[in-house]
Amino acid sequence: MTRYGAQFGPDITFLGVPPCDLDEPESYAGADVVVLGAPFDGGTSHRPGTRFGPQAIRMTDYLPHDGSRPSLALRTDGLVDLKVVDAGDVEMYSGDIEVALPALEAAVEKVARAGAIPVVLGGDHSIAFPDAKGVANVLGHGRVSMIHFDAHADTGDIEFGSLWGHGQPMRRLIESGALRGDRFLQVGLRGYWPPPETLDWMAGQRMRSFEMTEIVHRGLQDCLTEAFAIATDECEGVFLSVDIDVCDPGHAPGTGTPEPGGLSARELLDSVRRICLELPVVGIDVVEVSPPYDHADITAALANRVVLEALSAIARKRRDEREGTRWDPAQPLLAGRVPEPTQPFGSTPHAHGHHHSTALSHDDNQTWPAKGAPPAYTHDDTGHVATAHADKTHPDTARDETTDDETPEKNEESS
Repeated sequence: MTRYGAQFGPDITFLGVPPCDLDEPESYAGADVVVLGAPFDGGTSHRPGTRFGPQAIRMTDYLPHDGSRPSLALRTDGLVDLKVVDAGDVEMYSGDIEVALPALEAAVEKVARAGAIPVVLGGDHSIAFPDAKGVANVLGHGRVSMIHFDAHADTGDIEFGSLWGHGQPMRRLIESGALRGDRFLQVGLRGYWPPPETLDWMAGQRMRSFEMTEIVHRGLQDCLTEAFAIATDECEGVFLSVDIDVCDPGHAPGTGTPEPGGLSARELLDSVRRICLELPVVGIDVVEVSPPYDHADITAALANRVVLEALSAIARKRRDEREGTRWDPAQPLLAGRVPEPTQPFGSTPHAHGHHHSTALSHDDNQTWPAKGAPPAYTHDDTGHVATAHADKTHPDTARDETTDDETPEKNEESS
């Protein structure tokens, strides 16, 4: 079949990673992750525009699109430490959902069979059906669990006379047998939909849905811990589906069905990081980013970072497995790093070989930490990093209050 090419805007890759072609297996041979765009909003029930989501997620970043993003917290580069390639957008005409969704399922299945993790950029949430089913076709029906972040359950039956739409993919997945209802975890539900009869159906499938009131009462981390135990029981892997409207509209305004009272951007990023650090993630989609309703690219930037957080954590998990380590993202940022021994603290090299001092002391040989002061960081027997607080009265750590405006005599006295 002839490929028409990019449907909406330029054919760019995710932050500059190499492109690949799903019709040329050698172009993604050995890939750890294959990014796919699903520019489809034919299942939208309210405000359309998510067909423009993949392009926005790929490009919204203030840093160069150079295919590299070192993570401060995880000390990995998800775009470099993993082999990440971008297959571009799957051709999905929004006017024909019964043709569009199977095309995406075939593309995702092809990626999964190659041994790579598909990361699908949506698109409305109707694409979750082909995304998760495409992976389950490879790993086995009933062998993949789902962790689903969303304001809405997406378990409707017939909506607007159709079995297909962004409010129904989770029901269709369970009914198809691709995913088990009792291995379906939903985080962030709230508001006024679905109706009681749909909730009754969900209970009958033994789904586990964490509504925001429970999350606030128990704490998000406690809820995630419970979800993880269920998700990893009798399943080969976990599919992570992130509807950006799980966040409060103040953090993600550019979406079709905003619901106040959701997670913060920080809570979502921390959750995605933890999931990809601790669980065997086999597929990811990020959906419902609608650029026409966005403000200052807030939502697109968050979705971009959701993808990066996931890739960084997957890279860290694999590194820990290779090296027999367990990384703690909560440790101090500079823990374990050794200051350059030849560079005085507060000095920066000058173009002519001189140094411009910004140090608080007149001692040209001062380094950090100061001579005789406690170390900046210490490690206990468990490998945890502890901060050592310097004694404010220590002569080597006391601040010199002199300034360049003082006379040489005063400077001499102070020294």
